[in-house]
Amino acid sequence: MEETTTRRPATPSPAERARTIAARGGRAGEHAALLPHGDPRSDFGNDPAGAGYQGRVVPLLHHEHTDGTATILLSDEHPLVPALWHAPRGELTAMLEIADPTPVRLREPVRGLLWLTGRLRALSEGEARAAVVAIAEHRPDPRLLDTGHGAAVLRLESVSLVVADAEGTCPVQPSEFAAARPDPFCLQEDGWLRHLEISHRDVVGMLARHLPEHLRGGHIRPLGLDKHGLRLRVESESGDHDVRLAFEREAVDTAHLGRELRRLVGCPFLAEQRA
Repeated sequence: MEETTTRRPATPSPAERARTIAARGGRAGEHAALLPHGDPRSDFGNDPAGAGYQGRVVPLLHHEHTDGTATILLSDEHPLVPALWHAPRGELTAMLEIADPTPVRLREPVRGLLWLTGRLRALSEGEARAAVVAIAEHRPDPRLLDTGHGAAVLRLESVSLVVADAEGTCPVQPSEFAAARPDPFCLQEDGWLRHLEISHRDVVGMLARHLPEHLRGGHIRPLGLDKHGLRLRVESESGDHDVRLAFEREAVDTAHLGRELRRLVGCPFLAEQRA
């Protein structure tokens, strides 16, 4: 008897997912938190003056670079800034947590997390100026103008990265992060899915035919979109369930993406006509 196997749908690699969260999450400081820690090899962590920098710190702005390092803007008045200047070697171990919020309002509003862990230090005046100029070339932001005028610039040299989402929790090496690319549709994805949720509920309903039968009675919501497929979240009384609907072929541009989406909806003839 011939043995049958179940083939999992193609998904972005862990490094690609990490780069995608970094590309999206770098746009808003409120979706990130810096968690610094004292150096266990020194007495600084036992200094009562250091208590102010313990816990979650919301940065003014953060930017992840392609090599896995991160530049972080923090108010000069935050106790972490003088703590860094007085720390042994001028650095502390820290983790930057970046949340990937859902494009529409859901019961569970976070669909992924990226953690970057490494050594955190405050940049000198010259280093800070060069860092914000480099960021502004790719991502102009008025908050960068606060550098030296109420905002300090920190640098996190990452030694490890971890990405967690519906596809799983996976470590990512800095070299893998640097070699990967974010999903080509990641900056347009949120707007497209919000439009789908608000203006095309009938289309979302048509996608229910791809779901397992026991999930079809739940509230179907658009969750994610990438070059490999569309992700839905089904909110039901039994909990939340994430389902990936795979494309036949990897989408390489918006025209191809449109054809694959129409196939999922059930319009193959229209998809070929548009081709």
